[in-house]
Amino acid sequence: MSQRIIETGLKIGIYGLGQTGQSIAKFLNEKGFPIVLFDDSPTESALIIAKELNRNIRSCKDHADCEEYLKDLEIIFPAPGLPDDHIALKFAREKQLSIYGEFDLAQMYDDRPCIAVTGTNGKTTVTTMISQILNSSGITTRTVGNTDIPLVEAIQDESLSRFVVEASSFRLGQSQNFAPGIAVWLNFSPDHLDVHEDLKGYELAKAQIWGNINDEQIALANEDDPIVMSHRPSKGIFRTFGLETGNSKVSNNYLFVEGRKLMKVEELPRNAPHDISNALAAASTATHAGADTDAIIETLRHFNHLPHRIELIVDHQNVRWYDDSKSTTPHSVVAALESFDNVILIMGGRNKGLDLTVIFPMLDRVKHLIAIGEASKEIESTFEKKISVSTARSMQNAIEMAYALSLSGDVVLLSPGCASFDWYKNYKERGIDFAMKVNSFCKGKKDVNN
Repeated sequence: MSQRIIETGLKIGIYGLGQTGQSIAKFLNEKGFPIVLFDDSPTESALIIAKELNRNIRSCKDHADCEEYLKDLEIIFPAPGLPDDHIALKFAREKQLSIYGEFDLAQMYDDRPCIAVTGTNGKTTVTTMISQILNSSGITTRTVGNTDIPLVEAIQDESLSRFVVEASSFRLGQSQNFAPGIAVWLNFSPDHLDVHEDLKGYELAKAQIWGNINDEQIALANEDDPIVMSHRPSKGIFRTFGLETGNSKVSNNYLFVEGRKLMKVEELPRNAPHDISNALAAASTATHAGADTDAIIETLRHFNHLPHRIELIVDHQNVRWYDDSKSTTPHSVVAALESFDNVILIMGGRNKGLDLTVIFPMLDRVKHLIAIGEASKEIESTFEKKISVSTARSMQNAIEMAYALSLSGDVVLLSPGCASFDWYKNYKERGIDFAMKVNSFCKGKKDVNN
């Protein structure tokens, strides 16, 4: 258990009442701390929590609001995703208020081991793999953090022996003292420039996963990523994984984990480069956490990849349709395209200020690009001199275009490379809508042909 960071009686603000903010508020209220709730656009569930706690919800629109509402606080817990330049955070820094994240709070009250995983891509897949391996090894574990269950809520479950934490840059950037026993950094590419001050700020937030580890804790890095490797910590046991180099790697078509032959690459359900890298990261982490070798092999061999991550929807008339709606950055589009040739790519949404040209080297795999959403004009202007581009006015229109353009042996891939918030609530809703429309459309075409 870490040293106490909050003295009894200090007045605490919680800014942002999404799921994590609500969990923090309930936790601190139960501990008897005086709390003040803030949210710029409170949801119905936030209003219900405020009523249960007998608190009003305040908002800081300008400096005067900050003076009125924040001046008496000693500590503020910002919601994950609250922009770095939010006026309340600027004020808190100016007045030298302590800013902490939920990971700090959780470790203040709980000393069970944490495994934390960060990276621009692959966090959810790798944390899920690790959790399944550990549970199969008899180590009761739950995936928490950037999931449906915040860490500060999960620590109240005494049946668990450890936690596998999906650690987003939002949460890590707010953390001051969080020190996981095993800290894994999968990869880095530009993202979330709508939240972080700049790209360097995003990078430093990710690097915070190693910021507080001690000499006995493990830092696990992707040796294939030069930015990750550039942040090698001064403390901790440093281990690596990579496709060809590292303490865990591929050799002679076998996965080797810490020098031990584990399994053939072809035994993995999917073996694109990013799939292999994720498997190595999960296997290495689980090994250091004390998992059984058989549990590692069986989990990797039978792992059901998560929805909306290069998920096959249907094979219709020898054209395969894939949902990769989780792809919200150009680099994740690149990773998806590595698995295919003859692709009709559906791409677009709300760009987060990211450079789309990183996809250029993969365009030899794309036969046509269909642009959707707010970014469609930007996509068209970026790619029209490189490849044939069409613009769709809706997801249904994009599917109809893709069908008309496709030939036997082609792949239709929804890999947006952008956020979903122009047309949808989140990437899951976008993927579900795509899958439903594809199935309905293909079924109708089959019926006509019959």
